[in-house]
Amino acid sequence: MTNIESTRDIAFESECVTVSIACLLPVRPPRASVKASHKYQQIRTSVIEVGLVEPPVIARIVGDPCNFLLLDGHVRVEILKDLGRTEVECLVSTDDESFTFNKRISRLSAVQENAMILKAMARGVSNEKIARALSLHVNSVRRKATLLDGVCQEAVSMLKDTMCPMAVFEILKRMKPLRQIEATELMIAANNYTVGYATALLAGTPSSELAGDRKSKKVRNVTPETMARMEKELARLQETMVEIQETYGKEHLQLTVMKGYLGKLLSNPRIVRYLLQHRPEYLEHFQAIAEATTLTDKAA
Repeated sequence: MTNIESTRDIAFESECVTVSIACLLPVRPPRASVKASHKYQQIRTSVIEVGLVEPPVIARIVGDPCNFLLLDGHVRVEILKDLGRTEVECLVSTDDESFTFNKRISRLSAVQENAMILKAMARGVSNEKIARALSLHVNSVRRKATLLDGVCQEAVSMLKDTMCPMAVFEILKRMKPLRQIEATELMIAANNYTVGYATALLAGTPSSELAGDRKSKKVRNVTPETMARMEKELARLQETMVEIQETYGKEHLQLTVMKGYLGKLLSNPRIVRYLLQHRPEYLEHFQAIAEATTLTDKAA
């Protein structure tokens, strides 16, 4: 039996190596304006407070054992230079292809960031140290730590992987749990997680579905009659969305089978000729379905 482990390509060497920063040859030197950015200051503060979390990625140069190609981590290496460091521990790639590894990394959502901060607090890390590590104000850390207080677990679960602004969670807190779930489903259905859309959902929320004794947020130039109509339209939208969710899987399968069947039929010249002579309007629609690459194309 062939040993799969022995034949599988390994992307990185098994151990990190410590190299001199002077021996690193950057494939994509950072622009001079990078040092003035807020992101640079955040990374710099993080390196000072907690050290280098993610090692830079380098590749060996054939015929030059003294120098290395710096594939990823240019900003981190630049920060280490500014801090007077002369060496850095690196991850050695077996491929010298120069692409940005960070493009493959998913950024933290607001829910994930909340979990990270709470975990650090549980380990005894102070708010001040977390603020310094993230280059934030202490009040911002406290706000992020209490971000999900008052938001039901179902809504949190649905938004855990979305890049949703913090203000949206503040708006959800003003609703009762069931309405939070409905508003979250509407945001997901519309793929719209903006504060403006969440505010509109809050404005269209009946007073009976608001948390505590809070009143619906008044929107400028919107009459009570318009607000009542918005509430009815949102209720209908919610019902329609539920109906679509119930039938989407079945209809998607039917359309997929139909597309394959029509494609097979239209590959027969005799059938195409018959449709062209007797049912040209059918032929046009059949071809559009068979050639569509997505359901959106078919709907159009």
